[in-house]
Amino acid sequence: MTPQDASKITREVCAAAPIVPVLVVDDAASAAPLAEALVAGGLPALEVTLRTAGALDAIRAMSKVEGGIVGAGTLVTPADVRAAKKAGARFGVSPGATDALMRACEEEDLPLLPGAATASEAMQLLERGYDMLKFFPAEASGGAPALKAIGAPLPQISFCPTGGVSPGNAETYLSLPNVVCAGGSWVAPKDLVSAGDWAGIEDLAKEASKLAGGSAPQAGRDQNPGPAPSTLPLRPRRNSPICKRQQWLRIVPASKILPSSTNNRSPCL
Repeated sequence: MTPQDASKITREVCAAAPIVPVLVVDDAASAAPLAEALVAGGLPALEVTLRTAGALDAIRAMSKVEGGIVGAGTLVTPADVRAAKKAGARFGVSPGATDALMRACEEEDLPLLPGAATASEAMQLLERGYDMLKFFPAEASGGAPALKAIGAPLPQISFCPTGGVSPGNAETYLSLPNVVCAGGSWVAPKDLVSAGDWAGIEDLAKEASKLAGGSAPQAGRDQNPGPAPSTLPLRPRRNSPICKRQQWLRIVPASKILPSSTNNRSPCL
């Protein structure tokens, strides 16, 4: 997989909803119902961080949840990449980027959302072919003002800010022209997960799915991309570039596709 193809896919994943839940799953038994609640609430793209012993098992369980797009976060080594891909991750997210990590993702055909915190790091990733990046740690790196400043000379790069993003500042990030979505952990608080309050988590997801913004342009993108390996029957947000082009995400195996006749709703949220 080329970096250009990886960014095309991760951009579509990010355009599915304004918030990508960043999940630390301690008990793999809670993974499936957690994913079901988040997807039902309108947040289909899920990042499971590789920070716990049960993370890979959680990815395996969540990958079977209909309508979800499960990725592995906190990818640091090539071994992480291989383990995540084997567990069923559809994309990867890293706090930074190394040649070894990017090469592993490219060899394993795992679309990577690499992390960058400075203009120089973003330029290095762009030079390799990545133009959809994670801005991390967002708040510690200057927050929305810093990301806006980076976007002025580098408008061809889009971001998913993560790290310190909250309900109080999410819309500020999402209003930036170079932001497609934001990553946040508040939609799956530990107390609700521990209590098995899936209805409460679904409510938080519904609130997050209604956040405004996330309309970053698809700089340098082919408006008529070639055939993708499969199609995901999710409805992109009405104001997203994906929606405007009337495209569907292309991640989940075709065997999981729901026939369009089962749903007469508009293809956009």
